[in-house]
Order: sequence, then C-alpha cells, then structure tokens
Amino acid sequence: MIGFLANKLSYAVAVLFGVAGLVFVLFYVVPGDPARMMLDEKAGEAQLQEIRKKYGLDKPVSVQFGYYLNDLSFISWHSNNPENYTHQALSQKHTEIVQTANGVWVLKWPYLRESFHKKGKPVSAIIAETLPNTMILAISAITISIIIGITIGIFSALYKDSWFDRFWTVFGTFGMSLPSFFTAIIIAWLFGYVLSAYTGLSMTGSLYTVDDLGRGRFLDLKNLILPAITLGIRPLGVVIQLMRNSILETMSQDYIRTAKAKGLSTKTIVLKHALRNSLNPVVTTISGWFASMLAGAVFVEFIFGWNGLGKQIVDALNFQDLPVVMGAVLVIALLFVIINILVDLIYAWLDPKMR
Repeated sequence: MIGFLANKLSYAVAVLFGVAGLVFVLFYVVPGDPARMMLDEKAGEAQLQEIRKKYGLDKPVSVQFGYYLNDLSFISWHSNNPENYTHQALSQKHTEIVQTANGVWVLKWPYLRESFHKKGKPVSAIIAETLPNTMILAISAITISIIIGITIGIFSALYKDSWFDRFWTVFGTFGMSLPSFFTAIIIAWLFGYVLSAYTGLSMTGSLYTVDDLGRGRFLDLKNLILPAITLGIRPLGVVIQLMRNSILETMSQDYIRTAKAKGLSTKTIVLKHALRNSLNPVVTTISGWFASMLAGAVFVEFIFGWNGLGKQIVDALNFQDLPVVMGAVLVIALLFVIINILVDLIYAWLDPKMR
C-alpha cells in the first residue's frame, strides 16, 4: 500500500508540473501585456516597469516559471535583496529552515499569488469563494447521472430490444454526442426563456442571489436545476450504455444461472448478485467524468452565469490574469488526480482480484 501511494504521489507531482508548465507557456504565447491590464491605458512607461518588476514580469519566461514553482513549493528560497521578486513574494506565514548570507529557505503552504485584475486579491481567496459552487454543480450533475443512469441501464438490460431499450439507447448516443456549450444554450433558451412562465426558471443565475427588495443575499437553489441537468446529460448517456452492457454480460455468467435455478426472483438476482459486479466499469467512467466536469463546467457556468471556478477562468482569460488562471487550472488538475487515486481504491474494493 505504501508503494502504491508513493507511485500515485509521484504521478500527481508529474501531472501538476506538466500542467503548470503547459499553461504558463501557452499564456505567454497569447499577445498582450499583463502589466498594461493592471494599470490604466494612460499609465506611463515608468509605472509599467514598476509593475513588471514587482511581479517579476521583466524576466525571461523560464525565470518567471522558476519563480512560480518556487512560490508553489512547500520549501522555497527567498532572497534578502529587496529588488528580487523572491523577496517580495514572501508575504504569508512561514517557518524558516536555513538562514544564509543571501537569503533564507522556508517551509510554507503553496502560494498562488495575487490577482492582477482584482487589485491584488489573493488567488487562494478567489478559489475559496468559487470552488464550492463548482463542486456543488458537479456533484449535483453526477448524482443525477448516477441515479437515473444506473436505474435506466438496469431496466434497459432486463427489457433488451424493447421500445424502452431502443429509446434510451438513442438518447444515450445523442446525449454523448452533444457538446456541453451547445446543450447549455438550447436548455437555457428553451426552459429559461421560452417556457419560463411554466418552469419558473431563469436563463442565468448563481447559487446565491442578491434581492433588489432589500432582503440581501439568499440561497436560490432553483438556479442549480438547469446547469446541473446540462452538465449531467453527457455522463448520463455514458452511464446508461455502460450499465446496460455490464448487466447483460453479468447476467450471462454461470453463478447467475445457478441463482435462477435456485428460484430466486429477478429483483433479488439483480440487486444482490449482478449489480455489484456490474459497477466496476461504471465507477471508473463516473470518476473520469466527474473530474472532467470540473473542466467542462467552464462553458456551462459562463452561459448560465453560475459564479463558479469555471466562470472565473473565463473572466481571468479576458483580462490576462495569469495567477488566477494558473491557480484555478492547478486546483482542477489536483482534484482530477485525487479523484483518480480514490477511484483506484474503490475499484480494488469492488473487485478483490485487483488487490
């Protein structure tokens, strides 16, 4: 088990390093000046140079990436020279490890820097405010997919080749083919605009709404319905197909025929014998979809005006706010890795042969 966790942790570090490097390089390929974004268009060259120096933007890209990795590391180096970025970056709680003539090695939490656009607001604070909304949206969507998908998949297998089975096979294929941004536009327009008088739903809205009547900020769960359904349609189609095929394969096994010969009811055979052994491919797929939902939520959140991490990424890209983009993408990548590790453990629990 220790070797397994060590292997997974090394994998996680490699993934996060690769993601950070790729996003960092791609960001600098895009034309534009982050320093100009932080200041007024009328700002002089002296002010721009001061901002670039403060954030290390006057250095080569490779040096800037080294600075960023230094900020992300639990153990980092910080210079005694006030002109050096690594001196300015040490603005959080830390524990000194080794003091040298030129600086100090410290132990600290990863530093995600401050937003360029939001006047120095910590990226960690922005993520803390928006990530829960994205997690609620993703969990709601995957819950819808799991409950409905497994149920329909079981009945599709039991009533193979019936009209019920054919309908949901077509629905699953159609649902898997539709991109989230297209589905979001159609669903928002149909249920939030055309049929809004009957559904009572809006095209846009977030988890919390500020009332114009003076009641302040309150929880508005109805705004969760449309984005959760939109985000859950694609994994729903996948779960239906996988569950159907897995149940059909399991029901053809010898131990299932033995259970039938003993006179057990179909309900008992499915729930107590076939279901657990049929969940392995579904669990694996659900994990991948849940992780990808955090990334796919970018389009859904933007279209529905859902104040989540995805919407923050879009806003940050518009303003070339590199720290917010980097922090948000790294958090999503980290969650992806954690989910995959947890799924490996669940998969081993479901299938003793994997242990």
